[in-house]
Amino acid sequence: MFWDDVSGHRAPLQHTLKIVLNGSPSEVADAMVVAELIEDLDLSPEQVAVEVNGELVPRTERAARQLLEGDTVELVTLVGGG
Repeated sequence: MFWDDVSGHRAPLQHTLKIVLNGSPSEVADAMVVAELIEDLDLSPEQVAVEVNGELVPRTERAARQLLEGDTVELVTLVGGG
């Protein structure tokens, strides 16, 4: 679906979803999956744990787990130390 912007150019109509990300209201692109969210936030997939609605999303399922309106997402970055 497209819309004409103020200059008359056709641009894709981007729908967004409202989610809660780490306790704060946020909007993400419609049909976004967890792996895309991690990429958009510039996080290293190997160093982040993800929960959606209180359930851990394994790394192997991130590319398939689509975000839905109202989801609560928690991203925890893992850091090493000593």
